[in-house]
Amino acid sequence: MPPDFSLLANVVDVFARTVRPATLRVAGGRVAAIEPTGAPGPDAALPYALPGFVDAHVHVESSLLVPTEFARLAVAHGTVATVSDPHEIGNVLGVAGVQYMLDNAAASPFKFCFGAPSCVPATPFETAGAEITAADIAQLFQNPKIGYLAEMMNWPGVLGRDAGVMEKIALAQTAGRPVDGHAPGLRGPDAARYASAGIATDHECFTADEARDKLAAGMKILIREGSAARNFDALIELLPAHHANLMFCSDDKHPDTLVLGHIDQLVRRALALGHDVFDVLQVACVNPVQHYRLPVGLLRVGDPADFIVVDNLTDCRVRQTYLDGQLVAENGRSLLPAAPIAAANNFHAQPVQAADFRVAAPTGPPTLRVIECFDGQLITARRDLPARVENGEIVADPARDVLKLAVVNRYRAHVPPAVAFIQGFGLRGGALASSVGHDSHNITAVGGDDASLARAVNLVVGARGGLAAVGPGGEELLLPLPVAGLMSDQPGADVAAAYAALDAFAKRLGSPLGAPFMTLSFMALLVIPSLKLSDKGLFDGEAFRFVEAVG
Repeated sequence: MPPDFSLLANVVDVFARTVRPATLRVAGGRVAAIEPTGAPGPDAALPYALPGFVDAHVHVESSLLVPTEFARLAVAHGTVATVSDPHEIGNVLGVAGVQYMLDNAAASPFKFCFGAPSCVPATPFETAGAEITAADIAQLFQNPKIGYLAEMMNWPGVLGRDAGVMEKIALAQTAGRPVDGHAPGLRGPDAARYASAGIATDHECFTADEARDKLAAGMKILIREGSAARNFDALIELLPAHHANLMFCSDDKHPDTLVLGHIDQLVRRALALGHDVFDVLQVACVNPVQHYRLPVGLLRVGDPADFIVVDNLTDCRVRQTYLDGQLVAENGRSLLPAAPIAAANNFHAQPVQAADFRVAAPTGPPTLRVIECFDGQLITARRDLPARVENGEIVADPARDVLKLAVVNRYRAHVPPAVAFIQGFGLRGGALASSVGHDSHNITAVGGDDASLARAVNLVVGARGGLAAVGPGGEELLLPLPVAGLMSDQPGADVAAAYAALDAFAKRLGSPLGAPFMTLSFMALLVIPSLKLSDKGLFDGEAFRFVEAVG
């Protein structure tokens, strides 16, 4: 138990919407007393104490860090808790993957709330490493550390009241757990029907009008700002009228950006736009704790002493972060110790050859169904473009930014890769490859020629998981991810530096994307329209069926 202590600060009461100088007394890891000094208003000479920030929806695995290392970076930015969906490792290792996250997180005082993954595998149109059944979910709910049913991505199944989908939702309701949603683009009656199934949240809105439809249906909206998907600017206008039903989240955040900031960045941006500080703090601190019933203190007498100390309520620079009265970060430096990291994996892919990525040209002028990706978005579009043909093969055409996209099954050996074409990555040559490929986490690669594609994939295969980049001149970089092919076993700061080097290399190869590897990881995410690629082929996410890459 940390020692008892007192702190003189301007104490922010988000519930009473007041700020008053007071002595904050902590005993036994809880807030024992808040004793006002009697001054009528804030004291400019004092710092401010306020509840810690909560990320209301994140896949910890996307940080490339195990939970303990994620926590070591996050606390420096005032984050005290996350609502964490272990869906990614669940797709690789099943229930054992969820248990891995629980076991690793137990070595940290950080307050992780893990969910029971609802869609493993996410669709029947891809090969995952495991399945999590309704019976598995029922068993997971026996663990009090499993706080909710994680995002229900099968929105067509919800709208159609599919029996298997509804069984999982009913299990959550019986267990008294909230149900998270995932319904990109649903509007009007469809949004209302989705919500009426018992689904309480959505983090996939990319327009304010879509969010308003879901709010009207009774859902809470999570404003997402991650490394690839960025919806803050589109949704922040909702805050004045709907702050009681909004939360902030990152969803997927790579380590280089986590080093720089977390939910604190969204708080600063909202305040800079002139939004009321109490409204902003309700969204950033209070709403996730109340919705998910997190064991996180909100700076009230008797609460766990989970709080932060900041310079002021304008830029909210975090001086100190406390968890259960323990000082865990100070002046941007984490004080949490490193914890042992165990290995766990499911990786059986074998090396590939350049010829494996060959696409034979049909007779007649071929037309390509090309995936068009967008910076800062998970959605893609379809473009029909003429193919470049050489020696009877359809080849990538970097001059037109038409590259090859490939997905290699990592759970079975010697399965031919699925190959399609993509625009938006901008590589002038070389290739990128990653074993982080939502949702099933097969190997996803993009490149300007078959030899580079094969080399990048083989770097990942040789490491049994990782991120790789190769240049047209033979340059190579690799970040191994030995934990499920998703996470590193190295310290967070080191992983952030290695990832930053890969990111910079990808941009030197010509990519204009803000986060090329994060965007690449979503090109196999079939549940987000419109065109995506799985290990089984090109998939139309609006028609929910496979289509041919070459017409």
